[in-house]
Amino acid sequence: MKLITAFFALAALTLLGSAFAQEESSSPSTSTEEKASATVETTPESTPLEKGSATPAAEKSASPAAKKSASPAAEKAASPSGKKMSVEATLKDMENKWEASFASHDPSVAQSYLAADFIGVHPKGKILGKSGLIAEFKKDKDTYTSAKNEKLEVHMYGSNAAVVVGRAREKGTGKDGKFDRVYLFTDTWMERNGQWQCIASQSMELPRR
Repeated sequence: MKLITAFFALAALTLLGSAFAQEESSSPSTSTEEKASATVETTPESTPLEKGSATPAAEKSASPAAKKSASPAAEKAASPSGKKMSVEATLKDMENKWEASFASHDPSVAQSYLAADFIGVHPKGKILGKSGLIAEFKKDKDTYTSAKNEKLEVHMYGSNAAVVVGRAREKGTGKDGKFDRVYLFTDTWMERNGQWQCIASQSMELPRR
């Protein structure tokens, strides 16, 4: 009887040991699987860029420095018409100041605008150089109420030569009484060392109607 009891006790111990061994061998596997599962769940997934979003490279290409090349200032510098308009405005301004100097009897304006080798035809039929035209200017003793250009047209010939065709009207009082004169003129200008100078001129007084 004792042998039978001991046999059953030994068998029970053997079964308990076997079950305990199986439980320990399965525990690491479960822990590894859980760790792997947790790793997969916490790994961030790459998401596609939202529609319309710009990458850093695209943003850099759209920076103000990149847009600078398309600025109006650059376009104007590359535009011949922009330069032509600037020259036209400059010459018209000079012509208007020259005509206004007759009313103020200021010879310094013509002195600064006329080239040293200037040649011109005076309304009275004289051919004059710079000094001769300045002398005629100083002889004028008329009193002017107005001296203005009524119409100016600038014709460019290359980048440093231009012809201005205009009409000037002068009103005032002279030795023969009041006058209202109208002149047609053609002035030839040339840019020399960055300065525009009148190199030739011809004018005529229109007959009074």
